[in-house]
Amino acid sequence: MPLLYRKQGHTGILTLSRPEARNCWGQDYADGLLRHLDEAADDDEVRSVILTGDEAGGAFSAGANLRDPNTHNTRSAEAFIKRMGRARNFPSNLVSDFPKPVIGAVNGYAIGIGCIITFCCDLIVASERAEWRLPQVALGVLPNYGGATRLARIVGKGLAMRVALGFPIKADEAYRIGLAQWLVPHAQLMDQAMAVADHIAGLPPLAARMVKESMNRGLDIPNIADSSLVDSYRFMVLEMSEDKAEAHEAWRQRRKPSFRGR
Repeated sequence: MPLLYRKQGHTGILTLSRPEARNCWGQDYADGLLRHLDEAADDDEVRSVILTGDEAGGAFSAGANLRDPNTHNTRSAEAFIKRMGRARNFPSNLVSDFPKPVIGAVNGYAIGIGCIITFCCDLIVASERAEWRLPQVALGVLPNYGGATRLARIVGKGLAMRVALGFPIKADEAYRIGLAQWLVPHAQLMDQAMAVADHIAGLPPLAARMVKESMNRGLDIPNIADSSLVDSYRFMVLEMSEDKAEAHEAWRQRRKPSFRGR
């Protein structure tokens, strides 16, 4: 399948793999995300997921396959309504709603939907070759799945509008403006992504899940008072967890904690 999945230690690694077409996007990627992320969500050994592009493709993903006449072509109201009824399975939602941290390892051009999907990741490690582009407006459409709005939440409205109108972001700027949290030489990309994943694997898994939920849901709450109130319930639940007890006891005993699934 074009979306490859493997496990390495406590990390699931998803690879967009259509190298003959620069890892361009297809429905098979969305179907693969649904299947493999469900598998990883149920696997207690998996603490985080890395999403990257096949190195042989020379890109993270070149975006939609414009050679396909069905791309960007809704043929009927019925087809649209049926597609919207499956909105929870949009690739953007599959990644952002996945309960564990997702690390984007961006190894080259991320274009169109290939760009938007990186905005749905929780952390981004960028190769020096990475570049983000949203060409949709020039094609007579717009960045789908809330692409421009997702970027605006990360870097602000002005920069997001610039990208939405077709201006690219190169790797050094992506790091400077906070879109990418790490910028590394190309050859070190997966080593750095795995280092981030290994750090997450050493954290109490329930707390790692809850901090992602707190961040993502908190951004949808219009005021900090309500966001703080909801967090107090998450905090209380974690106080009662075995993870919390083990983390605190390990700290007191100056030893490495051992959590379920390790």
